[in-house]
Amino acid sequence: MLPVAILCGGKGTRLAAIAGDRPKALVPVAGRPFLDLQLRWLARSGARDIVLCVGYRADDIAEFAGDGTAWGLRIGYSADGPRPLGTGGALRAALPLLGEAFLTLYGDALLQCSPERVAEALGPADDGVMTVYANRDRWLRSNVEVVGDRVSAYDKQAAPRSMTYIDYGLNAFRARAFDGFGTDAPFDLAEVHRAAILRRTLRAVVCEDRWYEIGSPEGLAEAERFILTNPHFA
Repeated sequence: MLPVAILCGGKGTRLAAIAGDRPKALVPVAGRPFLDLQLRWLARSGARDIVLCVGYRADDIAEFAGDGTAWGLRIGYSADGPRPLGTGGALRAALPLLGEAFLTLYGDALLQCSPERVAEALGPADDGVMTVYANRDRWLRSNVEVVGDRVSAYDKQAAPRSMTYIDYGLNAFRARAFDGFGTDAPFDLAEVHRAAILRRTLRAVVCEDRWYEIGSPEGLAEAERFILTNPHFA
């Protein structure tokens, strides 16, 4: 399988009452650090090479995950440095560790979609693949539209009921998708997505099972209920 970059530089500000000063990746969910759940899922899915894009309390994450041996993985690290690089900038900085093509995963997302399926969907002419879910504003506001097998629009500020799908949290990219983005300023991964949409090189893969996230206390509680009622997932 392609290497996988996990964006786990977040502080978890909205979880401060629960997480204290832990990085979001180490917030406990059903008795385990969240990163442990993600790494277990990736190992079961066939992943082997992982790059953790770290920022806040990076040393704590490195102390926990080490070289990945505990999960049968090989883990490397790419750090933001003195200032946050944003999700796009963090991946841009990690490119030397990721190679020509790779998968990306948000560090607060618990997913039920096959990483191998997403990797296989990345065609030679594609700059990227975005997984999407037919959310229809059910859990969060939808932010993606799809035409055929292409993502046709991506707007995190979309008006309610104006879009059908939501960004599911698992992507594939070719390194060339980051061409033209500088290394001296932070930027959001959404900018890379939008540039590929304009080129019609962003493929859509629809995932049928909903996602869970720990970005808010409500999301964390929901993710924990899912894990406790689906122990095979852990």
